[in-house]
Amino acid sequence: MADDTVEARAICASDALPEGGKGVRFALRPEADEEKGFAVRFDGAVCAFVNRCPHLGTELDWQPGEFFEEAGLYLVCSTHGALFEPASGFCVSGPCHGATLDPIRVEERNGQVFILSDAS
Repeated sequence: MADDTVEARAICASDALPEGGKGVRFALRPEADEEKGFAVRFDGAVCAFVNRCPHLGTELDWQPGEFFEEAGLYLVCSTHGALFEPASGFCVSGPCHGATLDPIRVEERNGQVFILSDAS
């Protein structure tokens, strides 16, 4: 639950994230559109990461919001096919094997998904 030292910003409705389906892209900071994050639902939980592959820094999705590979078990980098565990962002296969996507703290409440950041 958010407290006075944490800011929460809604990024989407909970039902916009189907299990193992299309994800939602969002700006990490509303005033600066250059760095993107994404959220997906896997194993019932919302997981969010910076949309940047640790290998070359390219965005993961091959089409906007398409982050999962065909079976819906792993996140996949569209550039080199690296596979990441959706819950942890850990790369299990590909050129960045052993690296991890940068996580983003999220909270789901009242039918909404929020990203959380420390208040400055």
